[in-house]
Amino acid sequence: MSSEKVTVIAHIEVKPGTEAAFIEHAQTVVAATRAEAACINYDLHQLASDSTKFVFYENWTSLAGLDEHAKSAHIQAFRAGIGDLVAKPVDIQIWKMVTEPAS
Repeated sequence: MSSEKVTVIAHIEVKPGTEAAFIEHAQTVVAATRAEAACINYDLHQLASDSTKFVFYENWTSLAGLDEHAKSAHIQAFRAGIGDLVAKPVDIQIWKMVTEPAS
């Protein structure tokens, strides 16, 4: 599976009142991650009906590229920076991409 494209969906719930701080940390990691060679897209979304809930939607050229991302300094700094903001453990799911994005 390491050479197949993968999608990551990561659900993050932050403590009420910490949304702006979380978004600030996220903007930094999004910019750095989008520059990674294996990153196809790396997007953050906020639930319209509950401002404490976020989801990262990511597509990667390979599982190996995702593994490199997980080891990067910017993702390690992001995880450390949001540690006190999260309300519960982050739910990260790795999906195998079976169709190509529409062009």
